[in-house]
Amino acid sequence: MTKQLLFLYSLAAVLTAGCSNDPEPVDYVNPYMGNISHLLVPTYPTVHLPNGMLRVYPERADYTSDRVKGLPIAVTSHRGKSAFNLSFGKSGDVIRPCSWYHYDNEKITPYSYSVQFEEEDVDVRFAPSWHSGIYDMTFRSTEAPFLVFNTDSGELRYEQGAIRGWQDIDGQTRICLHAETSAKVREAEHFSQGKGEYVVLYFEPGTKHIGIRYGISFIDEEQAAANLDKEIADYDIDRILRQGRDIWNDKLSKIKVRGADNDAKTVFYTSLYRTYERMVCISEGNRYYSAFDHSIHTDSTRFYTDDWVWDTYRAAHPLRILIEPEMETDMIRSYLRMSAQMTDQWMPTFPEVTGDSRRMNSNHGVAIIADAWKKGLHGFDLHQAYKYCKGAITEKTLAPWSGVRRGALTDFYWQHGYIPALHPGEDETCPEVHPLEKRQPVAVTLGTAYDEWCLAQIADELGQAKDYKRFLKDSYNYRNIFNPETGFFHPKDADGRFIEPFDYVRSGGQGAREAYGENNGWIYRWDVPHNIADLIKMTGGSEKFTEELDRMFDTPLGSSKYEFYSQLPDHTGNVGQFSMANEPCLHIPYLYNYAGAPWKTQKRIRTLLNEWFRNDLMGVPGDEDGGGMSAFVVFSMMGFYPVTPGLPIYVIGSPVFEEVTVDLGHGNTFRIVCRHYLPENKYIQSARLNGEPLDRCWFTHEELMSNGLLELEMGPRPNKQWATACPPPSFKMNL
Repeated sequence: MTKQLLFLYSLAAVLTAGCSNDPEPVDYVNPYMGNISHLLVPTYPTVHLPNGMLRVYPERADYTSDRVKGLPIAVTSHRGKSAFNLSFGKSGDVIRPCSWYHYDNEKITPYSYSVQFEEEDVDVRFAPSWHSGIYDMTFRSTEAPFLVFNTDSGELRYEQGAIRGWQDIDGQTRICLHAETSAKVREAEHFSQGKGEYVVLYFEPGTKHIGIRYGISFIDEEQAAANLDKEIADYDIDRILRQGRDIWNDKLSKIKVRGADNDAKTVFYTSLYRTYERMVCISEGNRYYSAFDHSIHTDSTRFYTDDWVWDTYRAAHPLRILIEPEMETDMIRSYLRMSAQMTDQWMPTFPEVTGDSRRMNSNHGVAIIADAWKKGLHGFDLHQAYKYCKGAITEKTLAPWSGVRRGALTDFYWQHGYIPALHPGEDETCPEVHPLEKRQPVAVTLGTAYDEWCLAQIADELGQAKDYKRFLKDSYNYRNIFNPETGFFHPKDADGRFIEPFDYVRSGGQGAREAYGENNGWIYRWDVPHNIADLIKMTGGSEKFTEELDRMFDTPLGSSKYEFYSQLPDHTGNVGQFSMANEPCLHIPYLYNYAGAPWKTQKRIRTLLNEWFRNDLMGVPGDEDGGGMSAFVVFSMMGFYPVTPGLPIYVIGSPVFEEVTVDLGHGNTFRIVCRHYLPENKYIQSARLNGEPLDRCWFTHEELMSNGLLELEMGPRPNKQWATACPPPSFKMNL
C-alpha cells in the first residue's frame, strides 16, 4: 500500500489554495514528522485549529499501521483515542459498530485530512473548526451507501434529521455530539453494544456524495448544535479549509525565518505547529464545563485545560509569553480557576479535560506563574496564584503521581530537606507513595528545591519577607543529596547515609524511579536550573564542570541497547549518557555558557538538532508531550533558550537561520541577524545587541522586548574567547 508522506508541501499546498508562488509557513509543516517512535509513543498528525477544542487524527498505532479505525470525530486528550467514531459502507457490506479500513493516498496538513479507501472506493476529505468539523465523502460505487455513528460508552440516536448523543470519558465528564448530513436519510436503525450504542443511516442507491457536519460540546447536545451552526453553517468544506489555512498562517507567521534549506524550515514550523496543540480552549461562547468541580460556569475569559506541566513549563509556556502573551495570561487565569474549583485548592500538575491527573513529580505550575510575572504578564491575581502554588507544594504529598495530603514521607522532607531513599529490597511503608512510580527521591528533592525558589520569587514580589527567606533557604536543599566524592546527586536514606553500592547509569530499578525518574543519575546531575553557579562550585569549578559535561556526552551506555532501554525506555536520543528525548535534559547543552565555554554550547546544540530533529518519520527522538520538546526546537533553532523559568533572561546558542523575526505584538519585534551566514557557520565570532557590542552569551527579557536586534558574526571555527568572562546570571539577577 502506498502512503504519501508530505516532505515538501509547498507546491501542492500553493496550487490547492490558489496563493502566490512563495510558500507560506503552513506549507512547511509536516505533521508526519516523528510518526514512528524510537521506542515509546510517536507523534500524531493532529488536524485542528491552534489550541482548538476539536482535534482529530487517524486512529492507528503509528504511521506504519496498515489500517485505520473508521474516521475520528474528536480526540479529548493529548495522544488519546477518538470519542465517537464514523464508519461507512454500501449495501451488501457487513454492518459493524466500527470498521477497520485499508487506506491509501493519505494527506494531512494542520487544517486538513484527505484519504482514499481503495477497497470501498470512497474518497474522504475533512476540515476542522474550533468546536466543529466537516467531512466530505465521495462514493464511487452505484450501491446504496450507509454511515455508522458509534459510541463505545454512551448514547446515540437519530431524531429530527440529526445524530445526537453523548459519550462518557471518565465516569463524570461527557462529550456531546450533534451531526447532520447533506444527503437525505432513507432510513435509520439503532443498536446497542455493551455500554455503548451505534446508529446506522441508510441513503438512496446512487447517492454519490455525502457531507457530514457536526459540533461537539462538553456542556450538552444543544450547545453542540449551537457550536456547529455558529462555525459551519453549510457543507462548503472548501471555505472551512481556506479559513483553517489562514488561521494557521497567521499563528505560524508570528515567527518568520530566512535562510537555511526547506528541511530546516520544515523542522522549525512543524515544531511551532506542535506547540499550538495544547493547552486547549474549551470555552463554548461564554460558558464552559469544568471537570475540576463538575459544573458549568459562565465566564467571558477563555478557559484552557489539557497541559502536562512537568513537560511544558521549561519551554512551551516561555515561548507563549513571547508570541502569545494574551493566550498565556488566559491559561494562567484558567489554572487559578481550576485551583479554586478543586476541593483542596492546589495548583494542578496535569490538568486535563477530565480534571487534574496529578502525574509525574514536583509541582512546577509555580514556575509558569513566576516566569510570567517576572516577564511582565500581570493580568492575573498574584496573591491568589501564590496561595494555590504554596498549598500544592507544602500541603499536598510530594510523592510522585499522587494528589493526597502530605504524609510521613513529605514531612521528612520539610524536616530534613530531602526525600529519603529506600535500600534495595527494603519494603515501602509510606501509603502516599505510588506502588509503581516509587519515591523518585533525587528527582523530587531537586524539583522541589526549584519549586521553592520559584515560590521565593513570588513571595518577594508580594512583600512576604518571612516566606521569601524560608523558601529561598530551602531552595538550596539540593545540597543535601550532593555526593562530593562523585560529583553526582545521590539517593540518601533516612539516616543520612548514601545508598551504596550505587551505579549512576543503571541503579534505581525500572525507569530509575527508586532514585531518579525516567532518566538516570547522569541527567539529574545537572537539574539545578535555579542555581547553576552554585552547582559549578560544587562540581569543582568551571573547568571541572565543563570536563564533566564533556564526559557525559562521551560515556557509553555500558550495556547493549536492548538491556539499557528495557530499564530506561524514556532515556532515548542518546549521545553518550545524555538523552535528547526527555524534558529534564533540554537545558543541559546550554550549561557550557555558565562555565565560560559558550562555543561548546554552540557546537552541541547544532549537533543535537541535526542528529535528532529531522524532516522524516523518525525525526523526533522521544515522546513529544504536547509542545514541551517542540518548543525547545523552536527556541534552539532561533538561537536562544530560557534555561531558568522565573529568571527573565535567555541564553544564546547557535541560530540555524540567517534571520529570525519574532512578532511580539503591538508593532514590536525581536530580530536575530547572522552576518557571514552559511548553514555550517555555527560559531559566534562576535555580537551586537541593539547596536552595542555584546560580550556576553545572554540577554534579558527586557532587552528582547524593546524592539531588540541581536546581530551575530558567524564563522566555521569557534571563537573561544567570546563571552567567556560574563556568564549568565544564576539564582538572581546580577546586572
